[in-house]
Amino acid sequence: MERKRMSALSIYQSLSGGTKPQNQAKSPPAKKIKKKENGIQPKKKPNKKKRTRPLKSSMKLSSSEKETSKAVSEKDCETHDGEGSEGPALDALLTDLAKVNNSRERANRLFQWLLHPVQDKSFFRDNWEKKPILIQRQNPDYYKGLFSTAEFDHILRNDDVQYGVNLDVTSYTNGKRETHNPPGRALPYTVWDFYESGCSLRMLNPQAFSSTVWQVLSILQEKFGSMAGANVYLTPAGTQGFAPHYDDIEAFILQLEGKKHWRVYNPRSKDEVLPLVSSPNFSQDEIGQPIMDVVLEAGDLLYFPRGFIHQGDCLPDAHSMHITVSSYQRNSWGDLLLKLMPAALEIAMEEDVEFRKGLPLDYLQFMGVQNSEKEDPRRDKFVARVEGLMKKLVSFAPVDAAVDQKARDFLHDCLPPVLSAEEKASSVYGAPARWGDGEALDVTVKLKGQTQIRLVRAGAARLCGDGETVSLFYTTENSRVYHKEEPKSIEMKAEHIDAMEFLIHSYPKFVSVASFPCETMEAKMSLAELLFEKGLIHTAE
Repeated sequence: MERKRMSALSIYQSLSGGTKPQNQAKSPPAKKIKKKENGIQPKKKPNKKKRTRPLKSSMKLSSSEKETSKAVSEKDCETHDGEGSEGPALDALLTDLAKVNNSRERANRLFQWLLHPVQDKSFFRDNWEKKPILIQRQNPDYYKGLFSTAEFDHILRNDDVQYGVNLDVTSYTNGKRETHNPPGRALPYTVWDFYESGCSLRMLNPQAFSSTVWQVLSILQEKFGSMAGANVYLTPAGTQGFAPHYDDIEAFILQLEGKKHWRVYNPRSKDEVLPLVSSPNFSQDEIGQPIMDVVLEAGDLLYFPRGFIHQGDCLPDAHSMHITVSSYQRNSWGDLLLKLMPAALEIAMEEDVEFRKGLPLDYLQFMGVQNSEKEDPRRDKFVARVEGLMKKLVSFAPVDAAVDQKARDFLHDCLPPVLSAEEKASSVYGAPARWGDGEALDVTVKLKGQTQIRLVRAGAARLCGDGETVSLFYTTENSRVYHKEEPKSIEMKAEHIDAMEFLIHSYPKFVSVASFPCETMEAKMSLAELLFEKGLIHTAE
């Protein structure tokens, strides 16, 4: 799009095809939306009132299965031995990352630590959306501090964990997958009884309870440019909690405690490569032979793309706890085109008479499924006309507006940022406003023209236009619970748009309020104060 001699406002107003913001800051909140975590939307199942106790089994492989597994070609999967390669402890890494000046660089470093010793460039070239990779580290403490059974027990005792919302109790015995969720709160007495009976426990949104998981995911979402979710799985020794299936997300299995036996299978057909939705449960005879048959031990990582069938079971001698970090649900080119094409068609019909001309009077006589086998020259002419209009449609496609729609969805999915102590002290969260001596004290924000400010995160805010208004969508007021809040946005004044774009593009540099490209100092100060109140900026001091 040509931008010479155009203000930011005129650029955003020229974009068409976007939908209006769902919830401006001045609008009342809509009803809360409940949704499963980990980027997965499983089908709802009724809670089973009857509590069953699945039998434990060793899940041993036959010798023929082991031999078949060994014979699989290396092109289908990849294994890296990380023995002897030490990475920093997670707590030390997060402390160091807080000192990194750029949130995108933080995301790069954290993701590299996740894959260590594999380089992220080679991972995205060779494995991402292509094939599984196993990283064996022989370092059981590699993920220490991320999550643990002790923390899980603490959460059960101190937080409001609800069956079906935050926790699932599952089993897979004799080819039958069951969910055993009773209604109400998941209390330790009942949960641990289920576990002792051989049931697996799946925590659906650990980031809502664990500050460390929240921090890790909030950083990684800037790497993926897509929601980063997580589930935690705790499985008793000698049991399996889930049937073979594939997911609609890119999955990173981080083994936290114990060990787990995994089998991974290629997609069964081209139609199941990078699927749009997760699969139903499969039986063992529907999935063929595994391309990967491995045991993950604490500190190991297993990645597989969406569409790869997988199942994990515990060996008889150890329990397992792992966390699945996931991303890239509904983040494909096709998903972008689903937003782009309807908008392109709407614009084309408004601007080009060829799209508004009527269909042939007799088209129903030779078109449609019932006429598809007919040899009729009118059919060829009709199809050619459709093809011509489709080619022409590309020139009307508002690509930037469609990307902004995707961006708005992403910002709604995002976790709020986890601020460091220094960031809190230099933002609205460190403002000295308080109650004292029977009155409110220090409630005035003391920003000045020379005050140096910047966004708290590179991806914390984004300008989006819908052809009529320009809005700033942001993440700082999001909830740690997925979509508990409606999308957060502010309708921008025309005098603030150029300055907001300037501030976004200046990151990670601090810029003075006085340097904002607004016509008046009053406009500069009002924008800075608004952003400060929303927790979107912090000062250099």
